[in-house]
Amino acid sequence: MKKLVLMLAVALTACSPKAEITDTATLASPDGELTMNFILEGGVPKYSLKHKDTEVVLPSRLGFDMRGTVKAEQLNFEGSNVTKSDVKPGFNFDRNFELVGTATDSFEEDWTPVWGEESTIHSHYNELLVQLKQKDSNRLLNIRFRLFDDGLGFRYEFPQDQDLVYFVIKEELTEFAMAEDCFAWWIPGDYDTQEYEYEECRLSEIEKNFRNFLRGNSSQTPFSTSGVQTSLQMKSDSGLYINIHEAALVNYPCMHLLVDGKNHSLRSWLTPDAQGWKGYMQTPCNTPWRTIQVAESAEEQLASRLVLNLNEPCAIEDVSWIKPVKYMGVWWEMIAGKGSWSYTDVPSVKIGEFDYSTAKPHGRHSANNDRVRYYIDFAAEHGFDALLVEGWNIGWEDWANCSKDYVFDFQTPYPDFDIKALNDYAHSKGISLVMHHETSSSVRNYERHMEAAYDLMNEYGYTSVKSGYVGDILPRGEYHYGQWMVNHYLYAVTEAAKHKITVNAHEAVRPTGLCRTWPNLIGNESAMGTEYQAFGGIGPKHTTILPFTRLNGGPMDYTPGIFEQNLKEWCGNDSWVNATIANQLGLYLTMYSPLQMAADTPEHYSEHMDAFQFIKDVAVDWQESRYLHAEPGDYLIIARKAKESGQWFCGGITDENPREFDVKLDFLPEGEFEATIYADAEDAHYKNNPKAYKITKQTVNSGSTLNIKMAAGGGFAISFQACK
Repeated sequence: MKKLVLMLAVALTACSPKAEITDTATLASPDGELTMNFILEGGVPKYSLKHKDTEVVLPSRLGFDMRGTVKAEQLNFEGSNVTKSDVKPGFNFDRNFELVGTATDSFEEDWTPVWGEESTIHSHYNELLVQLKQKDSNRLLNIRFRLFDDGLGFRYEFPQDQDLVYFVIKEELTEFAMAEDCFAWWIPGDYDTQEYEYEECRLSEIEKNFRNFLRGNSSQTPFSTSGVQTSLQMKSDSGLYINIHEAALVNYPCMHLLVDGKNHSLRSWLTPDAQGWKGYMQTPCNTPWRTIQVAESAEEQLASRLVLNLNEPCAIEDVSWIKPVKYMGVWWEMIAGKGSWSYTDVPSVKIGEFDYSTAKPHGRHSANNDRVRYYIDFAAEHGFDALLVEGWNIGWEDWANCSKDYVFDFQTPYPDFDIKALNDYAHSKGISLVMHHETSSSVRNYERHMEAAYDLMNEYGYTSVKSGYVGDILPRGEYHYGQWMVNHYLYAVTEAAKHKITVNAHEAVRPTGLCRTWPNLIGNESAMGTEYQAFGGIGPKHTTILPFTRLNGGPMDYTPGIFEQNLKEWCGNDSWVNATIANQLGLYLTMYSPLQMAADTPEHYSEHMDAFQFIKDVAVDWQESRYLHAEPGDYLIIARKAKESGQWFCGGITDENPREFDVKLDFLPEGEFEATIYADAEDAHYKNNPKAYKITKQTVNSGSTLNIKMAAGGGFAISFQACK
């Protein structure tokens, strides 16, 4: 096998009666620049990773702590109290192993995603399977390593035909012992939310900074001042960009990382269930892949498709109904406080009992017939595909933070929302309405109604749903990122596929590349998005970090395109949108999603129709992407080629610092092109002059270089049209 080296060695020290047997195996990436070493040291499995001659991950332990049984059965009587406990003690599954076999393989293919940042993705890896047996228990554990040119993926596999059949994980003990005290871009570890601004410091500084970076959320469960979430982007002093994440998260809890700052080492920390356990398993089974991406530049990290390549191929035979979408929404005006999701002012609603026909409307309900038709007309006039309508269904009066089981029925519209007439009207204009299923995290209630809700969508011609999981999970005690909820999110996607419905899940677990297998999972939020600009604001650097972290596992429905930054003047909200208009245009290139929203209102776009033209023109599905300039926390410049038309676009954003770049246009094909450049004006600034922009045109070719200046919190966008 080309550039694959497998070495099994037994090292014996003859002079010592306690000679230690060491089994090792070495795996090289296809290009030979990455090397992974597996070592069984004193019965303890470990691995390490090098890039050329540079250590990336030092020898790191692998394994588990397990519960002794699958449930508590022992009754304990202490006075008048009765408790239950396990009849068998837990056991270590990270030591006393012997190597019983190995296998190697190599694989290379080009595969075609249904949608994506490119039309073809190359996958090439060398593989090592290590087969272990625990000496005292005869339990079996396999560890499968796949080494790509851009990083390492490995997972644990529990084979059948052994004593270990049904078991419960107490803790996964996977370590990532970093060779350096890397600089990290991170958010606090939390079982329930990823909606934090990204912070930056060295691994050794995370614990002391942790409390300063917390921000309130309706469901929030930080677990340690040393905890962080993945995808974790790091940079070493040696100049390598290193990213730790996971791929193919199925039937398993979401992984966080516990940071040992003194030793700059990380360890997996799984999300527990309501009882504190971290995974109920049945052999044969496997964990998700643990991923370590290694790149020599920030641009190379953005181009990595390792997470997608570790997921299974598409499971949907006919994908013709899955379409990228550019949409608007009856949404931002409620988020900002101009309108409301609810219909009336009452403190309590019982679905099926409360009579909305006799209720007095409060007059602030945004999803009413007239307002929705206005949005439909505007979206149709300007070439959009779809319109999201939130607040269409009964139950919003007491939906949040009430720990309410039967909160929505997902079928009954408010009296001022004519579901049939509005869908008919939208379809007549070439617009598809996007369904909204906010669950209020009452998951049992959603599953209770899911089939009927999807049937309703099919009846009225809805092809896409935005789901939401705001608040604490019901059943109470479960977390957003535990095994039970991970299974629910995928269940919602697979059931939707049966109805030919695409899913855009908000507040769900962060993506791990499952969109390759289930491409009807067309979007996720799972991070702090634009809505937080209306909840106190987001710093400009946030969107320069997201493509390295949150987007590493899949696209984000970030909802860009806000043109009115002064929310107080508009609707009395004291928040300020920390971005220039040119920055908001640049996000359509830097924040990839096949589901792109023009998030502001028609009224605000009507005031800047010349800038709005770029949102109308920009594609949402790509044949090719070029990452021109990038540094997490600082700036991004990306060029993309539209899949269908072949048209090129380029966009960029910066943090709170103004920046200037000479952008080479060598990505363009031969010929002359008219470049329409949407840029910050000379006096633009995200705080005091965000609406200052200029639009210019130049004739360019592949040998041209454009000098681009971005204001503080600013950006730019360019569309290229072939000259006739």
